[in-house]
Amino acid sequence: MIIRCDNCSVSLQLDESKIPSGNFSVRCPRCQNLLRVQKDASGKGLSTVDQLAANQPAAATAEGSTDFAAKEHDFQINAALRSLMGALQSDKTAVEDDTKTEKPRRILLCLGQQKADETAKIMAKAGYKVYVAQTPAQANERLREGKTEILVFSPDFAADMGGAAVIQQKANAMYSSERRRLFLISLEDSGTTMNAHDAFLRNLNLIVNTKDLPQLPLILNRAIGDYNDLYNYFNRATGDLPI
Repeated sequence: MIIRCDNCSVSLQLDESKIPSGNFSVRCPRCQNLLRVQKDASGKGLSTVDQLAANQPAAATAEGSTDFAAKEHDFQINAALRSLMGALQSDKTAVEDDTKTEKPRRILLCLGQQKADETAKIMAKAGYKVYVAQTPAQANERLREGKTEILVFSPDFAADMGGAAVIQQKANAMYSSERRRLFLISLEDSGTTMNAHDAFLRNLNLIVNTKDLPQLPLILNRAIGDYNDLYNYFNRATGDLPI
């Protein structure tokens, strides 16, 4: 039986004769993440093929995909032109960006089904490329792609797999260079929207109350704008694009 860690994606091979009869948990030897293993109706663990299928990257929603592709294309062209102009400058001074092209953003939703459906529609309408994860493994595989910098999760995400805890654990285990490139948002019923102190204590970038969900694009624009301003000179020095 082969299982895959939903935190670091390492594959583990278990001896079928030595595993418990029911569902069980095992700790990943690489990252110490606690994996919950579920068996099928016959009492056996999922096959390798089934495991790989279950761990596919979180799927993208179809809504708004055409508009996003066009926006991303324009942004890439403008970025390439700025790079070319910078390379042609003899004095090597930075090229001032006077264009108003907004960076197209990808967002990964790790939410309960009802919240995921509503949030996906809101964010797709706002011009985001939206991915929806059903399991922590799918979320991890999408993040490994390296193009998704915004993640929204809620306490009811994949509750039987400890989804919210896995997401938080992954963020806590990241190197600072990785964590700085992930804008982590908790969508919850009891939190106070944009409570910076509470977010800092919990290693989050933003807290949004569920009641404020319809205004999420507006809230995100403000919060990410402030975040990019904070790291403006650092990003310039490292050559990183803002989130």
